[in-house]
Amino acid sequence: MKSTLSMNQIKNQLVFWLALIACLTPFVTSPTALIIGFLLATLGLVPHEFNLAKITKKLLAYSIVGLGFGIHFNDALAVTSDGIGLIVATIVGTLLIGWWTAKAFKLDKKTGYLICSGTAICGGSAIAAVAPAIKANDGQIGLSLATVFVLNSLALFIFPVIGHAVGLDQHTFGTWAAIAIHDTSSVVGAASAYGEEALTTATTLKLARALWIIPVALFSAFLFRSDSRKITIPYFILFYCLAIAVSDLLPQFEFVYQTVFDIAKKALVICLFLIGCGISVEKLKSAGPKPLVFGVTLWIGISCSSLAWLLLT
Repeated sequence: MKSTLSMNQIKNQLVFWLALIACLTPFVTSPTALIIGFLLATLGLVPHEFNLAKITKKLLAYSIVGLGFGIHFNDALAVTSDGIGLIVATIVGTLLIGWWTAKAFKLDKKTGYLICSGTAICGGSAIAAVAPAIKANDGQIGLSLATVFVLNSLALFIFPVIGHAVGLDQHTFGTWAAIAIHDTSSVVGAASAYGEEALTTATTLKLARALWIIPVALFSAFLFRSDSRKITIPYFILFYCLAIAVSDLLPQFEFVYQTVFDIAKKALVICLFLIGCGISVEKLKSAGPKPLVFGVTLWIGISCSSLAWLLLT
């Protein structure tokens, strides 16, 4: 029995490390990594010898700091100044409406808030940044990411069809995609299918929205402070700000920044794989359909309201 258990542990570790190595290749995207981790957890192939929750928490923080090197502050500010009203309105509106809607759905507070953050700003990156600030566990993070990734996949195909159906020009579609689609990867995919100008507008505006991770994460830490009213400052957000500042003040090291940014993106993929390893069919069943229904409701709301605004102005 002892020998069989040892062999099982060896098998689990082998499969786990092979899957993790696969996530380092360019062929595995963030949603795919989450699914791979989920499959390992469902099949009982995740080693129990590792403290994955602790590793994931630290790696998430490091990844967000690294992503800061890919944000050009001046470019983001230039785009933000053109549509600051719409950006602020959609972010604040999504968070407020989402907060009350999550209560109406009787959804777990932290899960609902993570879905709101991902919908309001930039999908998985926002969830990854806000999660440590509110001390969300792997289950809450996993459910939120799964919800966002499902909607991202749908948006990639649905948005260009709607855009052509209502006759949106390139600039308007790019703006709409940047506001209403969660992750940057799906924004780029949908906009590139629509046209070159749409791609430029959507990518730059999405970059500007990513800056809002900073105040939202800090506000989240205050909102979810403990009963002792002690606020835990998410210090990684301060380093995220420092990374943005350094890359702007010392542009001559662009190659280094791009390398760090690429490593951070890949580290985020690994994070999602590890988070997926903490999700199983049993956990999803216990959560029920509420997270997905809530995410869809919130997404339809911001998509329709932002499109209506763009068409009327």
